Amino acid sequence: MTVWLLGDQLNLDATPLRSADEVLMIEAHGFADRMEYHPLKLTLVFSAMRHARDELRDRGYDVSYVRAESFGEGLDEHLSARPGDSLVLQRPASHGAGERLRELVAERGGELTLVGNEGFLTTPAEFDAWAAERGDPDSFRQESWYRHVRRETGVLMDGDEPVGGEWNYDDENRETPPDDWEAPPAPDFEPDELTRETHAWVVERFDGWGSTDLDAFVWPTTRAEARTALEAFVADRLPEFGPYQDAMLDGEWALSHSLLSSSLNLGLLHPREAVEAVEEAYDAGEAPLNSVEGFVRQVLGWREFVRHVYRRAMPGMASANQLEATRALPPAYWTGETDMECLSEAVGHVHDRGYAHHIERLMVLSNFALVYGADPHELNEWFHLGFVDAYHWVTTPNVVAMGSFATDVLSSKPYASSGSYVNRMSDHCASCPYAVSRTTGEGACPFNALYWDFLREHEERLRGTGRMGLMYSHVDRKDDDEWAEIRERAAEVRRLAAAGEL
Repeated sequence: MTVWLLGDQLNLDATPLRSADEVLMIEAHGFADRMEYHPLKLTLVFSAMRHARDELRDRGYDVSYVRAESFGEGLDEHLSARPGDSLVLQRPASHGAGERLRELVAERGGELTLVGNEGFLTTPAEFDAWAAERGDPDSFRQESWYRHVRRETGVLMDGDEPVGGEWNYDDENRETPPDDWEAPPAPDFEPDELTRETHAWVVERFDGWGSTDLDAFVWPTTRAEARTALEAFVADRLPEFGPYQDAMLDGEWALSHSLLSSSLNLGLLHPREAVEAVEEAYDAGEAPLNSVEGFVRQVLGWREFVRHVYRRAMPGMASANQLEATRALPPAYWTGETDMECLSEAVGHVHDRGYAHHIERLMVLSNFALVYGADPHELNEWFHLGFVDAYHWVTTPNVVAMGSFATDVLSSKPYASSGSYVNRMSDHCASCPYAVSRTTGEGACPFNALYWDFLREHEERLRGTGRMGLMYSHVDRKDDDEWAEIRERAAEVRRLAAAGEL
């Protein structure tokens, strides 16, 4: 039996490998010519694959490692040497990928068997049964799923009740660090010779967007490095992760975030071991409950949830655009050149490292695109090519559904805000030339006029949403003169943003 191992399935202890006669790995390059992928993302993916290849060989596996422009060409090479080979593949998380790959194999005289994807904690059957029991199979909310999985797994549970008496400690996780706070050190993995060779080849071979500076490459490429990264997070950053997880600071790209998403999504770490590690830290008195629960909610709750919602909502989610947003993504997303401190910082983090944390993603990068009216699918593509942890199953629900509100399958309201949210959760506004206290006129925070104009433009769609009632009570207090000024300022902001002059 030949096990086909994809580049995001690098768990070398996965069940299919236990009975493999041979392992097939196809390093396909053509996909990276279709978009300007971040050089550090391509370096990570290809280096991790090559390290996995070498480790498998060290373990005694017969590994057929094929470098080709496409999976089809790679299969041509493999199956010409092994006619009629039977392959086993964990079902890819991206929509339709498994069926497409099975067709490619069949066209070349082989056979492909798809088995369960072991990169997650829950199965499609478990989620589908839960959805069916709720009687509302097409509307999903994360909190009820999260509680269900906590009960089923026993994570942070005291019998039938949540540890500490509360399911969710989000209200304790909205602090900003004091002025004298110093971010704990992020892991710094010195790229080895194989990673350096891979990076040099990536830079020469592909035209990408983002920094090529290998000194900014801090992502694990092996199982051993991923375990080290998990241990460092639990020891150094988990205690303050909770209270500061929504904070944003000038010059701080990592704060206390785990930086484990790329390892989880590549298969170098299993979500179960990450959850167990933080739960053990809580049991040992080494981390507070709000930090531990906040991390568990991201991994056990949200990551599992969006995977299943994506699976069930595709292919419609990929083309959804209920707000009919069609504007091109502003040039600042590509250049980082804007006087808006928050947007400049967030884009800069992506450009420099292929990473920005979840609040920068949702409440700056997605929020600005949302109220600006950017095409959600262009934004999705930008996230997909720019982030080291991004895959179609990751970005589509988070960017198209959550961030752009192109469909309400994940949320009953858009995650839109004025500059007041950024001001509350960051120190960006203090050094920004735009005045967060002003909505209209030259020098007013661009978020403010765009936000109110967004609410007015989509009033018919949004006013009836219960969670938007308070915002529309503010809309109703504005008179015609104020609305005229808001629309004038919003139009000016859009003009400047489109021209790259904001």
